[in-house]
Amino acid sequence: MHNDPIREVVRRYWGYDALRPLQHEAMSAAIAGEDALVVMPTGGGKSLCYQAPALLADKPTVVVSPLIALMKDQVDALRARDIPAAFLNSSLTIDDRRRVAGGIQDGTYKLIFVAPERFASEVFWNLLASGGIGAFAIDEAHCISHWGHDFRGDYRRLDQLKARFPNASVHAFTATATPRVRGDIIEQLHLRDPRVLVGDFFRPNLTYRAIKRSRGFDDVVEAVKARRDRAGIVYCIRRRDVDELTAWLRSDAGLRVEGYHAGMSDDARTRVQDAFAAGECDVIVATVAFGMGIDRSDIRFVIHAALPQSLEHYQQETGRAGRDGAPAECILFHSGSDFGLWKSIITKEASENTDDQLAMLGEMYTFATGMSCRHRTLVTYFGQEWTRESCDACDVCTGDVAVMPDSTTIAQKIMSAVYRTGERFGAAYISEVLVGSFTERVEARGHNELPTFGVMRDYPKKHISAWIDQLTGQSLLEREGEYRILKITRKGWQVLRSEEEAKLIEPATSATTKKPKNRAATVRERNKTREQLEATTAGSNKAPARLPEGPLSLDDQELFEKLREVRREIADEMNVPAFVVFSDKTLRALARAKPKSEEEMLTVKGIGPSKLAAFGEQFLKAIA
Repeated sequence: MHNDPIREVVRRYWGYDALRPLQHEAMSAAIAGEDALVVMPTGGGKSLCYQAPALLADKPTVVVSPLIALMKDQVDALRARDIPAAFLNSSLTIDDRRRVAGGIQDGTYKLIFVAPERFASEVFWNLLASGGIGAFAIDEAHCISHWGHDFRGDYRRLDQLKARFPNASVHAFTATATPRVRGDIIEQLHLRDPRVLVGDFFRPNLTYRAIKRSRGFDDVVEAVKARRDRAGIVYCIRRRDVDELTAWLRSDAGLRVEGYHAGMSDDARTRVQDAFAAGECDVIVATVAFGMGIDRSDIRFVIHAALPQSLEHYQQETGRAGRDGAPAECILFHSGSDFGLWKSIITKEASENTDDQLAMLGEMYTFATGMSCRHRTLVTYFGQEWTRESCDACDVCTGDVAVMPDSTTIAQKIMSAVYRTGERFGAAYISEVLVGSFTERVEARGHNELPTFGVMRDYPKKHISAWIDQLTGQSLLEREGEYRILKITRKGWQVLRSEEEAKLIEPATSATTKKPKNRAATVRERNKTREQLEATTAGSNKAPARLPEGPLSLDDQELFEKLREVRREIADEMNVPAFVVFSDKTLRALARAKPKSEEEMLTVKGIGPSKLAAFGEQFLKAIA
């Protein structure tokens, strides 16, 4: 150990007697002049992996980083250790730039920090060539990949490094990279036979919880107040949410809290960042703009006030908690409206990887609304094997999730539909069968005659799809092949036979479901619906072929319930499921239209001549 130059340098300049996992391997690759891709979860000590080897090299190392605001802090910290370092970015004066450029040409520095946009200048390329650069360290390397969660066009210019500096080694560092992103980083940077080092994504000191948001920011405020006097970060989607929540926490909770987002001036953001790092501020409320490079190890909680954009973002942001190894909490508040907001943002900012971003958003939504071990989901998402029975550090494994009381029954209905349709279809088709959709493909296969047809007609298809995701996450169902056909697993058969129980949670409310905010809004909505109906039917003896949708008026709702009673009596008499008579959708249309004759009744969607002949008289009588 005493003859190990790496450990000697680390001990001499940083005072560390031990290294974290993979640090020695990453430094050895750098010293050997090998290309490398190093994936270490946040807090794993990436910066040391490129700083220490630079002291043992005879040529300078260029560090490429998007964090302009933090370059000065990093350089100041290195200089305090008597390590010659400098940064070159747009914050410098012309004189300072000339001074740094001269130092690069003279070989003054061991480490030179630059922003990726520097590489747009041919003058800068020539400057580096004159300085005899020996290695490049690319921080936040996932930014070069279209498949990553934070693609930046400036990083694409780094694909020239190998061509322009064929003898220099290139080391890519990131905290968040799936196997697909790792492959893309290697390809884009043209790394030659790189050493690929991936750290352990399991952080047992972090406890993950996902909670369906029911009271807006009230839930978040209460969670922060319960953790008074502890350091924490609260992430929001929008800047206005940051401003509103910051003001709320100051007034209601009396906390030392600051807001942080890209709409603030550089000076204001630097002030907030410095105050938090120095412990002068307890809580930061921020957008995703905050966090990279934060040097504070005692963050005890990270709360997401809304759904993050991807699992990559979530892992990186929650990874800022508990870097000292002590217990920390990661609480995710979410609702269906978050998904809708992100989808709108991603769609408006359309790019060539919009579809991939939407897919990543879907994976994040499944994580939040699912019943799979949170740690296991994150670990396997980043390409690592999960061998533990339980993490004992998430709400699913500790039994803190509010499980629906009829979970097993719902699971059995879903799996029964999968079995009775021959285990040959995906989630969308199974949902059609379960809600009783008389689609052309369902009827063509005769699946409308199955006992499971329509057994979940009172649930939205989106809820059934969400439960299928949950069952898949619990390994009760599995998806196979290109068309993601559903199959029942051995564990699923145990639930289907009532030998084991399933656990399901209520899906978040859909972003497209608009609920009136108060009683007055409810009355206005009902009156509007009634006015629309009266205007549509005025001057005509025929019920409209297309009726206004939305909530039923009070009178229409009363009639709807009456029609359901009639339907139940007919179904009981015929010994068939109620949906065989009429679906709820058809009954709602009848309640709105109130047909007075068989001719008018035929204009209602879902009613044909055969059903009119069989049931028309009873329903017309009830409506009259």
